[in-house]
Amino acid sequence: METNPIHTNPPHPDPTHTSLVAVGDSFTEGMSDLLPDGTYRGWADLLAGRMAASAPGFRYANLAVRGKLISQIVEEQVPVAAAMGADVITLVGGLNDTLRPKCDMVRVKDLLTEAVEQLAPSCKQLVLMRSPGRQGPVLERFRPRMEELFVCVEELAGRHGTLVVDLYGAESLGDPRMWDVDRLHLTAEGHRRVAEAVWQTLGHDPEDTEWHTPMPATPPPGWTARRVADARFTRQYLLPWIGRRLTGRSSGDGRTGAQFSAELGKAFWVTPVDHTNPGPVTDWRRVGP
Repeated sequence: METNPIHTNPPHPDPTHTSLVAVGDSFTEGMSDLLPDGTYRGWADLLAGRMAASAPGFRYANLAVRGKLISQIVEEQVPVAAAMGADVITLVGGLNDTLRPKCDMVRVKDLLTEAVEQLAPSCKQLVLMRSPGRQGPVLERFRPRMEELFVCVEELAGRHGTLVVDLYGAESLGDPRMWDVDRLHLTAEGHRRVAEAVWQTLGHDPEDTEWHTPMPATPPPGWTARRVADARFTRQYLLPWIGRRLTGRSSGDGRTGAQFSAELGKAFWVTPVDHTNPGPVTDWRRVGP
C-alpha cells in the first residue's frame, strides 16, 4: 500500500461551497461512528459541519444507505442527488460489490461510469474516492478487485474533472485500530481523518496536516485476545453477513438516507440554526418539504 495520499486533480481554487450532497453506502452513512442516541455521524456529517462554519446558508443532504450495491446507488440515489443542484457531491460506491463472492467488475465499472456521467454535470465539484482498506486477510483476498475499481475511479476523474481523495494510499487508515470490531467500518477517529482528507482536497486550509500519518506502534494483542476477538467477530458479524448473502437480504433493506423522506419520495436539505456554531447535523433544521 502506498504511504502518501495523492489527489488525481489539484484542490479546487475556490473552496467556498454552500451545499453538499453525499451519495453512497455505509462508509458515507457513517457506520460505525456511533452517537449516544444510536444514530451515526461519520465523515460526511463532520465535513458538512466544517463547511457550514465558513458558508452562511450552507445546506446538506446525506442520501447514503448501508449495504447498497452500486446498481442500487445508481438507481435510488444518483438521480435524486443530480436534481438537487448541489455545489459539491461526494460519490463512493462499488466496494460492497467487490466483497461479493461473484462480482461482475465490468458491470460495476459501467455503473460507476453511469453515476459519474450523471453527477458531474449537475454540480460544481464532484468528489470521488479510493476507499480505505483494512490491513488483513480480507483486504488481500479482494485487493485485485478494489484496485481495478480504483483505476476506474482515476480514469473517470481524468475525463470528467472530478477530485479524487486517495484514502487507500493513506497508511494510517489501513491500521486495524482505525476499524470497528466488525472489521468493515471505520471508528470515529477513522471518520475524522477521512473528513480531514476531503476538507483538504476541496481546497480548505488543513486542520490536521498529519491525518495520513500512521498511529504510534503499540504491542500487538496476545494469542488469547486475538482468538476471543475472532470468535466475537465471527458470531456477531461474519455469520449474519453470510446469512444475508445467502438469503438475498441486505442491512439496508427498508432504510433510506438520513435526508430522504420515504413518505414523500424526495430528498430534503438540512441547515444549521447558527452557521457560526453549526453543532452536530442531527440538530440542524430541515429545509423544504
